Amino acid sequence: MRYELMLPHQIREAIEQNRPVVLPLGVLEYHGEHLAVGMDTLAVVRLLDILEGETDLIILPPFYYGAASYAVEPPEGNGSLHVNAEKLFPFAQEMFKGLLRIGFRNIHFFIHHQTENFAVGMPTDLAFKFAARQAIFAFLEKERGEGWWGSDKMAGYYAQQSAGDDPFNWIKGHPLMTPEIIAQFPFDHAAQGETSLMMALCPEGVDMERLSDEKWYTRSASDASPELGARGRDLILDHMRQVLRPAPVAS
Repeated sequence: MRYELMLPHQIREAIEQNRPVVLPLGVLEYHGEHLAVGMDTLAVVRLLDILEGETDLIILPPFYYGAASYAVEPPEGNGSLHVNAEKLFPFAQEMFKGLLRIGFRNIHFFIHHQTENFAVGMPTDLAFKFAARQAIFAFLEKERGEGWWGSDKMAGYYAQQSAGDDPFNWIKGHPLMTPEIIAQFPFDHAAQGETSLMMALCPEGVDMERLSDEKWYTRSASDASPELGARGRDLILDHMRQVLRPAPVAS
């Protein structure tokens, strides 16, 4: 269900049932001459479109304005739109605080941009990860007061944590492709893997007649195929289903 189309009674029902709330997160970045600049975000959006028909989840409006960087190509005439991570952090923090105040406790964001080493992080995902933590700390301190963690009410914190009932799990960030998926499907920039994925998910964002081998990072795109893209799509969907499986009702 799209959040912007929900009525208040539907929101209250979703909170009661602890349904997952998902933010598609990404950038607008040059992906060669043959791919749409929104590729990173579009992949997340189109995969969530599929999941929306399978399960009860809430999809927030996509956020395309991440820290694309100009590492691949300069922006002039190429379309990369870069917003510095220090500008992203306050926005993300306020957004997460707002979602927590509404009552959501099962919030996720998925990103496919510079996520080959997600555990270490890159500017966009780090800004949103840090914002999530700060939003949770601020929310808990406001709701429970200073010293909330040290109170006797939290004596079972570590046991609750091992059982998954941890307030710091209220907001989670995920790469679209895990290391396990990357071991089975090409992770690249505008090459065979991403081009194949777009062929399967968003064919209107691909024009193979404009593919050029001038840039090293796009040369293997000539080996892309919808069939390979469908394989990557299915691997990612399995991962997303696992992440977004029904969660217990939050306290």
